[in-house]
Amino acid sequence: MAADGRLSGKVAVVTGASSGIGAASARLFAEAGAKVVVGYNQGVDRAKAVVAALKGSGHQAMRLPLEDTAQIEKVAAAVKAEFGRCDILVNSAGFTRMVPHKDLVALDDDLIDQVLTANVRGPFATIRAFAPLLKASGEGVIVNISSGAAQSGTGSSIIYGASKAALNTMSMALARVLAPEIRVIVVAPGMVHTGFVPGRTEEMMAAAAAAAPLKRAIEAEDVALAVLASVTHLTHTTGSIISVDAGRHL
Repeated sequence: MAADGRLSGKVAVVTGASSGIGAASARLFAEAGAKVVVGYNQGVDRAKAVVAALKGSGHQAMRLPLEDTAQIEKVAAAVKAEFGRCDILVNSAGFTRMVPHKDLVALDDDLIDQVLTANVRGPFATIRAFAPLLKASGEGVIVNISSGAAQSGTGSSIIYGASKAALNTMSMALARVLAPEIRVIVVAPGMVHTGFVPGRTEEMMAAAAAAAPLKRAIEAEDVALAVLASVTHLTHTTGSIISVDAGRHL
């Protein structure tokens, strides 16, 4: 797909963009003409490869670790210095680990803290750091990647679903307080065909696809298309949750 210019002159920051939904979102933003900051934590080589493959020029990889607020603030300052603006922020980075829901002992305090830091505190800290730039844009958009597990109480672990429910509620509150200059939208996928969850097998993903009304596997690009649409088309939408789950919530 050639660059279509819809987002020409815009700057998009995408966390967790070295793979999966984040990388797919970065690719679609670049195709629409935006300059993209590919945020990563440890996958520097993957992030650089994503940048190298993006259409257009001026894209950069920057380290955005979810647990390090000082580094997040440094990146916000670097984006202001390098680009002079930020119009789009996608919080795609997250963390989970498979723990059977009935095994309460296996869900230990350290794992709970890691998941809540990555999936709740990290996105909030990132939004807090980038809010001044997004407000200055006048038509800033924040897209938070959640999960259908937030509403169903399912997912890779109890704390993962709980963390995404917190992200949903936080997004509604932020949609109120950051309006009218910034819109906040949640995109909530079902089980996405990526390597995000350690230990999740192809068989598990195939079974999830078969259980959904549309009986389709959800690819990273399917979710990224919803992220792009939140920016380019859903211009009167804020505080809403967009499901991309092949009807699984039904």
